[in-house]
Amino acid sequence: MQKILYAFLLLFISGNTYAAINIFACEPEWVALAQELAADKADIYSATTALQDAHLIQARPSLIAKARHAQLLVCTGAELEVGWLPLILRESGNPDIVPGRPGNFEAARSVTMLEVPTRLDRGEGDVHAEGNPHIQTSATNFLPIAQALSARLAELDPVNAAFYRSRLQDFTQRWQAAIARWEKQAAPLKGQPIVMQHKAFPYLSAWLGLKEVATLEPKPGMEPSVAHLSKVLEQLQRQPAKMVVRAAYQNPKPSEWIAERAHISAVVLPFSVGGTDGAKDLFGLFDDTIARLLAGLNH
Repeated sequence: MQKILYAFLLLFISGNTYAAINIFACEPEWVALAQELAADKADIYSATTALQDAHLIQARPSLIAKARHAQLLVCTGAELEVGWLPLILRESGNPDIVPGRPGNFEAARSVTMLEVPTRLDRGEGDVHAEGNPHIQTSATNFLPIAQALSARLAELDPVNAAFYRSRLQDFTQRWQAAIARWEKQAAPLKGQPIVMQHKAFPYLSAWLGLKEVATLEPKPGMEPSVAHLSKVLEQLQRQPAKMVVRAAYQNPKPSEWIAERAHISAVVLPFSVGGTDGAKDLFGLFDDTIARLLAGLNH
């Protein structure tokens, strides 16, 4: 009888030692990165899709239930999820994933933030105190984030620390090679004037050297009126652009209105993993992003 109990005890310990870590990821890009680093060592849940605005998610009971059992929360931070994540954390009652705990990981803390406001005025639209939160649009940002996330996984799951380090090394080598390839492909984009529908791509523009000459939204997060679009059109007649760019989740009408009248390309970018058919993983995200920008340039 004692041998049977001992065998069950060993099975129980073994099962818990190698159990997958439960990860609650706020956006699809962090799901994809966690998969690269943790593989089968993690069960990963995505709170949003690339076709949703991560500012405007509802704190549904299903999200609260998933957060309740999470061991690691992986989110962008920088106030991107401020409209819904605090409620989920509070209602989940899970002390392991609240800010300040090892189970709470904010990707934005690992990168240099752009568009940090010198003053805060909510009348200026969706302005974030820590800077523009759309850090996933530059491939270079994923290297320091991956390093930090791998270390956090190892901290929470020390038994598999060597596995996470190995996965990080493999990802880093493949990602650095991909960045070199993407930058070579994107060379024709450097210095090209473009219009943005929303201030969603400053990191992409900084990385590839794109020149943002206008934004369709009068204020971040505010849908443009026809009167405002007409003013942008007048500006483009004086200062032409090559294309107007929007994220896959955004309303296409403003971009199409401008594209038709300014006789430029309307380019839809995936913005995150799953935003387009070509963006099925992190590598596909940037393969497709650059291909679509080049197609817009040559339209």
